[in-house]
Amino acid sequence: MTTATPSRSLSLVALFAALMAVFGLIPKIDLPFGVPITIQTLGVMLAGCLLAPRQAFQALLLFLGAVALGLPLLSGGRGGLGVFVAPSGGFLIGMLFGAMATSWIMRALPGKGLRLLALRAFAASVVGGIVVEYAFGIAGLVVLARLTPWQAAVASLAFVPGDLIKCVLCTLVVHTVARSIPDWGLEGRIAA
Repeated sequence: MTTATPSRSLSLVALFAALMAVFGLIPKIDLPFGVPITIQTLGVMLAGCLLAPRQAFQALLLFLGAVALGLPLLSGGRGGLGVFVAPSGGFLIGMLFGAMATSWIMRALPGKGLRLLALRAFAASVVGGIVVEYAFGIAGLVVLARLTPWQAAVASLAFVPGDLIKCVLCTLVVHTVARSIPDWGLEGRIAA
């Protein structure tokens, strides 16, 4: 964003936390090892691509704080402290760092203009929304589900095709936002 006033920044943080909650209304698909497939990782990618790193982190922190307080905002109506010690707990913590990493990568990649924006958004979504988040998720599966690192990594492969589709969706949304709302500052190097 080119100019972020405190009220605009707060509004964006709240907006993306609410978007995460809305994505939680979409039903989850349960997998046998306890980690569901949800659309909420798309929210992580969008927050990372459209917000500054601190804002992306704050939006996910606000969302996860509401979940920790017991609000049923995760897909399937889950909430409370218990979700952080379930097998998917590592993925939840990974949301914070995945959004921040996506945002940082989006801003660090070279290239100005709408033509390179799609490549930047896709690359940032893959690295932050998949690689970083999976690192935390796999660690969580090792600790919380007592899987070996190899078992956890192989089990996580089931999510990759769906998350790659979410990366493409994120790229399309980011490109549309950049074209529709030039004030957002996405068409060039984002200064936040």
